Order: sequence, then C-alpha cells, then structure tokens
Amino acid sequence: MIPELVDRLFPIEIQRPYVAMIQRRGGLTRRKAEYFVRLWAYLFLKQQEELNGQLPSNLKELHAPDGLISCTHREAAELFYRGQDRGSDRAAGMMIDRLVALGLLDKQYDGNSLCLQIRSLPDLELPKPEKPIKLFADAFNPRTDAISIANLYTRNYAPMIRDGAAMSKVAKVLRIWSQQYGTGMRVLRRSDNYTVVAASVLFPVASESDVYFFQQPSKSFYLTTDNPVDPFVMATPGDRTCLSIYIRAWVIDQPYLSVSTLCQLLEDAQQTLLKIRNDYPEICDLYTLIVHPIYERLRHVLGFERICEDNQKSFAWIHGSVDRFLETDMKQALSNLRIGDAAQS
Repeated sequence: MIPELVDRLFPIEIQRPYVAMIQRRGGLTRRKAEYFVRLWAYLFLKQQEELNGQLPSNLKELHAPDGLISCTHREAAELFYRGQDRGSDRAAGMMIDRLVALGLLDKQYDGNSLCLQIRSLPDLELPKPEKPIKLFADAFNPRTDAISIANLYTRNYAPMIRDGAAMSKVAKVLRIWSQQYGTGMRVLRRSDNYTVVAASVLFPVASESDVYFFQQPSKSFYLTTDNPVDPFVMATPGDRTCLSIYIRAWVIDQPYLSVSTLCQLLEDAQQTLLKIRNDYPEICDLYTLIVHPIYERLRHVLGFERICEDNQKSFAWIHGSVDRFLETDMKQALSNLRIGDAAQS
C-alpha cells in the first residue's frame, strides 16, 4: 500500500462527509481534519491489504482498523502534503502528535518503528444515509440564523481566526448588519427542518472604504479578530457613490458542498444583486477574499482576478464585474466544475 493510492481508492467526494464530521468534534481546522481522514483511510487500507492479500477496488466507508499499524513519518508526510514543498517528515510527526493530543489517535514508538491506531469513538461513525434533502433560498433571519451562520463561518474561516470569541462576535455583527441593510444577507435551508446549510453576505461598501481592497487582506480583517472597529463602512441606501459590493461571507457546510449547491447559491446571489442595485444604482465592482483552495477553481470559472495578495498568508483579494456576474449562466459556467478537482487545485 502506497500513500498515492488513497485518493484513487477513497475519492475526495467520499472523504468530505468524514472531514465535516471530524470538524464538528471541535479543535480542528478543515485542513487538519482532511489530514486525519486521509491517515485514517491509509491505515484502514493498509490493514485490509495485510489481511486479505490485496486492496479493495474502492472504499465506500471507513471503520477504525483493529490494533496498531505501522506508519512512518515519511508515509504520513506523503499523505498530508502530497508532494508539496511545505511538508516534511518532521512536520508530519508534529501533526501526528496533535492528532494524538486531540484523542483521535494512539501512538506507539519503540525507538525504531512508529505504529498508529485510530481510536474507536462513537462520534467517528457516519450517520446512516438519508434521502436527498431539497434546499431552498431564503432571507437571513437574525432571530434564528445568527448562531448557525456564526458557527459555519468560524469553521470555514478557521485559518483567519485570531480571536477565541470570534463566533460570538460574528453572530452579534450579523444581527447589526441585518438591521442596517438586510437585503444582501441570504441563506440556503433544508426543506425538512429549515436548518441553514449555506449563507452569503453581500455588503454595500461606502466609497471611503474602497482603499482596503488594494491593501494586504490581513490589514482589514474584522470578524475574525479582536479589532473593535470595522474598517469597511456600509453605504446607506441611495448612495450613488457606492460602487463596490464586498462578499463578506460565502459559506457552505461541508456535507452539502456540491456543484448544485454552489449553483443554487450563485443564482440566488444574482437575484439578490438585482435587488441591491435598486438601492445602490451605481454598483459595478464585486470583491471578496480567497481563503480556501477549493474556491480557486471557481474564481477562474467566474472570471474573477486576483488583485492584492497577503505577503505572509495565502489570502488574496479578488475582483469581478457586477455586470458580468449578472450576465453569467451559472449552470453552464459550472457544468465542467468538479468539486474534487477544485479541492486539490
């Protein structure tokens, strides 16, 4: 069993629900959850090969392997970093230690070889598959949705968070924004229980705040920091000097991340922008941040361009045209997009 086989035998789209499940336990960024799921799959496949003399042709679900299984730091590095320069054996060893500290792994080292065991925990079992749930677009409800979206936001933007009280702050700020101008605040809900599974915030920016789009992104972080002052001022309805819409939130819960959900959220954003343009008739620029690699492919598809990158982080401001965005046939634009490919771009 070699690490390179994991994605072929256990594809990204099947890994994703496990990643979301691990994140819900708390204490892990999405990236670290992805590392753990890949390690879990590798150890399970390695044991299956040892027991059966061959690898399964494909893997539909994971179970905790029985006992300890050998795994070197080199193998772990290839699993975690997939040949990228940033990964080293030492970094992989430190990541394994973090997973052990979180109670996900047991480790045994006898001075020569390292063996790992996935801990058998009840919350590492996926729930039984449900019938497909329909989603519908709806307005943000500050009374019922603020906490749910704050939870989604802090999990999705974990690499940016510098303040332990971020979730409370996000919920409070969302409610304030909805009082100021709630038209641009949208959600996707499950049709059976109205749970929020995705959200977007289109924020009309006062002209004096446009300068921040041309500076390093980290200089204007607000929701994810303890900064008490929002660098971006919301324009008042009717302000003809307002040219910019800042997509301040764009989050989809991992189990629902699919091309169809993306398309549904994008098409709703188009309809929302048309309503916003009635209140801000001169808007022409769309800005947002690229934080996760999964959205880099989407950026290309929609024609957004990078305009200002952070020197020390992988964050970047991207810009698109409101007019071009509104003209885009989203179903056609996303027809060749594969979430699995995007996740690796």
